[in-house]
Amino acid sequence: MNASTQHDFIVTDKTFRDQQQCDVLVIGSGAGGLSTAVTAAAQGLDVIVAEKATVFGGTTAVSGGWLWIPNTPHAKKAGKAESINVPKQYLKNVLGDQYDEQKIHTYLTKAPEMVDFFEKSTDVKFNIGAAVPDFFNIEGSRVGWRSIVAAPFDGRKLGKNLHLLKPAIPETTVWGMGIASGVDMKHFINTFNALSSFIYATKRVLRHFMDLLFRHRSTQIVNGNALVARLLKSALNHKVKLCSNHSAMQLIYEQNCVVGAIFNTPKGRVKILARQGVVLATGGFPHDEKRKQQLFQHVALGTPHYSAAPETNTGDGLKLAESVGASVCDNLPWSGAWAPVSLMPRLDGTLGRFPHLVERGKPGLIAVLPNGKRFTNEGDSYPSFVKDLFKHTVKGDLNRCWLICDHKFIRRYGLGAVKPFPISMQPWLENGYLKCADSIEALAEVCGIQADVFRSTVKNYNSFAQNGTDPEFHRGTTPYQKAQGDAEHHPNPCIAPIEKAPFYAVEIVPGSLGTFAGLNTDCKARVLDKDTQQPIQGLYAVGNDMNTIMGGQYPSGGITLGPAMTFGFIVGQHLAQHAKLNSDKQKMDGKR
Repeated sequence: MNASTQHDFIVTDKTFRDQQQCDVLVIGSGAGGLSTAVTAAAQGLDVIVAEKATVFGGTTAVSGGWLWIPNTPHAKKAGKAESINVPKQYLKNVLGDQYDEQKIHTYLTKAPEMVDFFEKSTDVKFNIGAAVPDFFNIEGSRVGWRSIVAAPFDGRKLGKNLHLLKPAIPETTVWGMGIASGVDMKHFINTFNALSSFIYATKRVLRHFMDLLFRHRSTQIVNGNALVARLLKSALNHKVKLCSNHSAMQLIYEQNCVVGAIFNTPKGRVKILARQGVVLATGGFPHDEKRKQQLFQHVALGTPHYSAAPETNTGDGLKLAESVGASVCDNLPWSGAWAPVSLMPRLDGTLGRFPHLVERGKPGLIAVLPNGKRFTNEGDSYPSFVKDLFKHTVKGDLNRCWLICDHKFIRRYGLGAVKPFPISMQPWLENGYLKCADSIEALAEVCGIQADVFRSTVKNYNSFAQNGTDPEFHRGTTPYQKAQGDAEHHPNPCIAPIEKAPFYAVEIVPGSLGTFAGLNTDCKARVLDKDTQQPIQGLYAVGNDMNTIMGGQYPSGGITLGPAMTFGFIVGQHLAQHAKLNSDKQKMDGKR
């Protein structure tokens, strides 16, 4: 199907219908929603995806695009399959009392099927993370073969529909060009250290500027942006109707069944009826202040929370479901997918949120509190970093810390939104995002850090860093930490002294990549009634609208997108089977 034909199935704010009908209505367009739509449409159902924003992709489009899935077809083909009991044991050790055997078993058995379906029947393709470790080095963990990532995508394949794709967060890109983790990032870091990397980076940059000249955006699409692009291409191929600027106002509930929803659009209200079911996939509640007050302890105590998720994710799906008797889980140990973020001043006066997922593990960086002390293993997982920030913050003080590095570090690895050499740091120095000083004492004064303690902290760290050791926090001692470091730095890929002036700092505040607490559902992602604990007929939830199966914990990267796509696949299959049963019943009734 060519791009012009695909465009016939798109409903934007330029078109308006008072009432539409479909088999399946999906509200939201991240990986969970689009996976549901593609699965159902591939089996012959008429599907509409209604998205609140002007573009599609939600949180997935600005994510890393990784999925945690043991026993993928890639792993099996490489002879790296494992007993299902091994990842189960790992999850039991991490989740503790929140471990749900039925849902975990469903996930671990259906996820590989999901991957197989998408790779064989759609434009969605994955690359295996053969050396990506789990976050915790405990019984059941594994180094590699449990993580997959969306394969890079050529945006030109979307043709005129490229504009439908939500772009990545600008500050996480290089001039608007996404950089993938792994080989891609390694080449860019080593651009001026190795000829092969220089040639690689030069080709990427030249292609990017050609894209800007002729298409006004990059077509070299990677990470979560590539996952959404591939899902959008697949949705268009299967004639899924994509409706932008559709903000869900209420569910249509008739005869104890959800049969559709009413939307607010720039042209007025629109009613969409669904014969088989309505699927909520609106991205959780990262920007719902009221629910954050209820479920985030630090917010209740007065510390603001800054999520890197899109600001359109305001808990719409949760509120819609509650209006027909559903409930949101309120007993998780952690209700958010924590990540340290820095606040980036933008030209329009707003503050962007940069998630610090990569550079913290590189050698030559530490994190300190206002009292000047280190408080965590900087190279540990992003949720662990924020949990330690909560734990070590003085009661009544705002949760914040600073990432500290020297000139050598920032020019090689960058720091937050500040890119490595040769990209200028000047704009970030001028807008105050990046702090700089010629001495540790002067940097302490600029940041408001207790100077004498800070000086002692850096001196103590450097004395051991010369030999690649960290007796205080044992950085660089687990497979995950080593993978986050720089393999070319010895003797410890995660440790180097901070000694080459000038010195730099970026302030870190508590943030998240999304939310964990969601609607209570069963193993088919059917939303449950809070009183009867029975499925609400016709209503499903996937992605961050569905309560996490990981019990409020973060066992590994990709534990959000993996379940999102898997349960989207499960819902799509279930709806198709339900439609077939109804069709068969009607045929039988017609013969009587």
